[in-house]
Amino acid sequence: MPKLDVYNMEGEIVGEIELSDAIFGVEANKSAMHSAVINQLANRRQGTQSTKTRSEVRGGGRKPYRQKGTGRARQGSIRNAQWTGGGIALGPKPRSHNYTIPKKLRRLAMKSALSAKAAEKDIIVLDALKLEEIKTKRMIGVLKSLNASENTVLVVIFGKDENIVRSARNIPGVKTSYVNTLNVFDILKYEKFIVTREAVGGIEEVYA
Repeated sequence: MPKLDVYNMEGEIVGEIELSDAIFGVEANKSAMHSAVINQLANRRQGTQSTKTRSEVRGGGRKPYRQKGTGRARQGSIRNAQWTGGGIALGPKPRSHNYTIPKKLRRLAMKSALSAKAAEKDIIVLDALKLEEIKTKRMIGVLKSLNASENTVLVVIFGKDENIVRSARNIPGVKTSYVNTLNVFDILKYEKFIVTREAVGGIEEVYA
């Protein structure tokens, strides 16, 4: 099992934790992680882009010139796609980009991402993360004590804590996530993965 030191908010080692091999010690599957990231980005798309077809563009109700005898190509409307100001042929219309991937593939991708972070020694386990008030300066101090202030950081806590979320949200390159909102894209995007001991237990319980 991977073993990691456990730190307090002052950056002091206060213990040790054994991570589950089934979640933090698997061989990273790049294909699974790629599929999960592409799926997540596709599901984020609004799908609201739209263009007008020839039937939706204003004007063009009259035939621009007679069918024969002009020497030019026959035309039925100045709003055909080849005309300036005409409609768009085969352009995008509002649609949903959402799709799902198999549950087993999602779980493999999550385990692969977590294992990759563990293998690169980018996981920092905190004994606890508690702030008495909303204080960005205090959160910056915690990151500095953990030698993570120069990196992009994903802070994972077990449950909702407004003091932590609001203290971290104005720090560039720092994002807060909960155990139940954790995703492959964020794990791979951020350089350091700071997680509380309680959240580690929650992750292992969910993905065991």
